[in-house]
Amino acid sequence: MTSGARQFQRLSEATAFIEERLGSHIRLATPLGLGKPNLLLNQIYERAQKDPARKLEIYTALSLLVPKASGDLQKRFLEPFAKRHFGENYADLAYATDRAAGKLPENVRVHEFYFQAAQNLGKAEPQRDYVSLNYTHVVRFLLEKDLNLVVQLVAKRGDQYSLSCNPDLTLDLKDAYQAAGKPLVIVAVVHPELPFLGSDAIVDPSFFDAIVDGDETRGPLFAVPRTPVDLAENWIGFHASRLVVDDGTLQIGIGALSDALVHHLIVRQKQNGKYRGWVQRWAQDGRDPRSLILDETPFAKGLYGSSEMVMDGFMRLREAGILKREVRELHENARRYLHGGFFLGSKDLYRWLNQLEGADFEGLNMSRISMINDLYDPHELAIRRQRVRARFFNTCMSMTLLGGAASETLENGQVISGVGGQYNFVAMAQELPDSRSVLMFRSSRDSKGQRQSTLVHHLGNQTIPRHLRDVAITEYGIAALHGRTDEECIQNLLAVTDAEFQDGLIREAQKNKKLSDRYQPSAFMKKNTPEYLRSLSEGFGMEEFAPAFPFGSDFTPEEERLALALSKLKNAQPSPAKLAGYFWKGLRENSAPHQAELARLELASVKTPAEFATRLLVLGALSEL
Repeated sequence: MTSGARQFQRLSEATAFIEERLGSHIRLATPLGLGKPNLLLNQIYERAQKDPARKLEIYTALSLLVPKASGDLQKRFLEPFAKRHFGENYADLAYATDRAAGKLPENVRVHEFYFQAAQNLGKAEPQRDYVSLNYTHVVRFLLEKDLNLVVQLVAKRGDQYSLSCNPDLTLDLKDAYQAAGKPLVIVAVVHPELPFLGSDAIVDPSFFDAIVDGDETRGPLFAVPRTPVDLAENWIGFHASRLVVDDGTLQIGIGALSDALVHHLIVRQKQNGKYRGWVQRWAQDGRDPRSLILDETPFAKGLYGSSEMVMDGFMRLREAGILKREVRELHENARRYLHGGFFLGSKDLYRWLNQLEGADFEGLNMSRISMINDLYDPHELAIRRQRVRARFFNTCMSMTLLGGAASETLENGQVISGVGGQYNFVAMAQELPDSRSVLMFRSSRDSKGQRQSTLVHHLGNQTIPRHLRDVAITEYGIAALHGRTDEECIQNLLAVTDAEFQDGLIREAQKNKKLSDRYQPSAFMKKNTPEYLRSLSEGFGMEEFAPAFPFGSDFTPEEERLALALSKLKNAQPSPAKLAGYFWKGLRENSAPHQAELARLELASVKTPAEFATRLLVLGALSEL
């Protein structure tokens, strides 16, 4: 590294600098998620694309792409929204769009350890080049690959630079290469809208070999659209909220289940009488596991966040006065309410981060993943004292009756997303004496028009092995699994299984000598149906208990209703009978109350038989809202 970073205003100057330093074979790493400098990456990729003599290897994770529509109805909804939400000038990652289309040139390879969910299902190149890693093992892997380049978005304030959204691996990676005596060129691209965050994220200009700071780097940041939370997801969030104890530690991720959990934590804090009423009504059947600490009191001392990902939920908890427990940072003698490795979320989150000041700014430390996702640190004893009464919430797709979980890979080996830090936090919960690993998942899914149980006897690919089983949550309640015998584990998971699938699972477990022939299901288990949950929710007040958009949305009011309706049609797609049902409902439905939604899809008046059929399907789905 030179004594001072080279300063450029144009991306082409940085690209020329990279080629001058590294030649025609580039092995680059770029951050997970938001921290990718798309425009610079596109220039580097374009040069390799045009010259087969060049060789480009990209190592990264979560290559975010603007969602693309696949059919006429989806295009009618998605394309106007995407232009408004992401901006017409948002620069997608060229290597990711080409890879999705199967058009990567032979001289370019892309290796990811985490995918945007379901983005690469059925796509040969990304599936073959996926690397399965714990988040904490990525730096070691990258060191073995002899990288020669890192490119990253950064924030700037005055003459200071911040790694902002992605100090997670960059800090550890630079240290590892320096310790190994290996050269590594680091190029920063300043983004004027990227939130400037302090503490560990601040680096000296000499951290970089080159810095690009000019008008070319302006443009919208990738903001994740806020999607609806359905009834089952709200129930899972409600159950999860009872496991969180005051004066504790919290880790959560992104998505509908986390939104539901945060919503119910805020109701517990601000409308505690109502929340207690919901708890009492739910628990009257004797469903609650007696071995777990469940709480419905408000948060007096509050929670401290220790999470690989900082997302909208932490902002909402801070604003609600819940995220307020502070821990002492030994190396700075500072007080922190939240440690995170990377952030990604909505436009609201980015605005909030940009406006932080005082204790709100000082108390948030974006730092290295080796500290956040592990206990093995020079300050391990202090970290253990900080992470008391921790609740680590993660999601999975399915679970065996013995407590093993599949979170990211299908039976056939196709990767949905990736391990990320899930295993890290599940294992950490076992190391901390008063902590819990909580896996949340829906009890059933629709596949090819049929309901299937997500609780099964066997899974071919497991992200979390059964010996790390702790707590599982479905919409039907909480299952305590830690320290249980195999039979007790099966019994507790059957209690949160959909009633439709209980008998078959019981027979399978008994056939395999894992469940006594004398086993008798509890009476309440026959109530484990969507209809029972809906009736309870209506008694609580559906809008208060299970709002579809608990923290607002990026959609217009018409789009919110359409998002819910189109979700119904998507779920019905594999079943001709269900689609026919929506068609006939559409024939009977009065279109007058739905003119705004039809106009938004340009279906207010139709000219072709295909448009007529589409209009009826939409009306049929809207009639159920």
